[in-house]
Amino acid sequence: MDNSSAMGQAISCNKSSSGCAYHMGTYRRITQIAFILVVYLMPVLNIFRYDSSAKELIVFGQVWSLGLKQGFYADHSLSGATHVALHFFLKAILPWVLVLSVFPLLGFLTGRSFCGWLCPEGALFEWADFLTVKLLGRRNLYGKRENDPDAGNPNKPFWVFITVVSIIFIPLCGGIALTGYFAAPKTVWYQVTPGEFTFGVKAGIIGVALYMLIGSRCVRHTFCKYVCAVGLMQMLFGWVSSVSLRLKVDTARIGECTDCKNCEKACFMNVLPRRNKRDVSCVNCGACIDACNSELGERGLFHYSSGNAVCLTPAENCTPVAKVLSRAKQL
Repeated sequence: MDNSSAMGQAISCNKSSSGCAYHMGTYRRITQIAFILVVYLMPVLNIFRYDSSAKELIVFGQVWSLGLKQGFYADHSLSGATHVALHFFLKAILPWVLVLSVFPLLGFLTGRSFCGWLCPEGALFEWADFLTVKLLGRRNLYGKRENDPDAGNPNKPFWVFITVVSIIFIPLCGGIALTGYFAAPKTVWYQVTPGEFTFGVKAGIIGVALYMLIGSRCVRHTFCKYVCAVGLMQMLFGWVSSVSLRLKVDTARIGECTDCKNCEKACFMNVLPRRNKRDVSCVNCGACIDACNSELGERGLFHYSSGNAVCLTPAENCTPVAKVLSRAKQL
């Protein structure tokens, strides 16, 4: 469930089968991993970080300064104060407003697609869900739900080993990488190698690691639904938008539904896709599209729409009438 451009490429045809298979999940994993790498590499490449020792904000390799040098404060007149206030607004407030406005804009156009296709924290929660299913046969640590996916017959010792490795190394690596946003990455690495840490670096690594560990073990998607500011901004603007990306079911072909409930089992946000109603928890991940296409073999019942458009993609999942109407609206 993502940007229309990415989703347009998330379509692959298997010529040996009777139809086309849509593997949204594969492309979604690629975008998630790519964005995680971007987040981890930004401080290393000096794209964005704060150097706490020098007390400088680094943006694209340059020190981002407010430029309020001593001369600015010499003029105590009204014009001088106005000049300082304007400079502060342009260098400190406006840039952050522009950065934060990206998420409402994304929500207005693509709903919560950032959450489903890019968010590193969401990817971590999904991995934790996956491991819990393998070990306990359910997503939630606290009890089984009706829409929990089938665990199959997993090799328990193998998945216990993978879980232990994940619990240790993912928070640790995350703590080391993200501490680079507040301390020079070289400094962090030189301390990690011999295992000799200053208090600040040690506190950063432990703090981030604990946050990731507790979040992925105990909180998970509850955080996405009720706490995350980025998700809430996308949720609100996507809800009021008349053009935001949404997932819909082809009601003209609903009779083809086998009631397998695989679409509900695939949804880690506990959305019921067949209700065909806007749900603020839906992150446009496309898992229900994959699940339905897999069940029906040739073409499933779910597709993306842009606002009130009848069908956006995948076009093969729409009725011929729907496709004609969709093209007419685009013209």
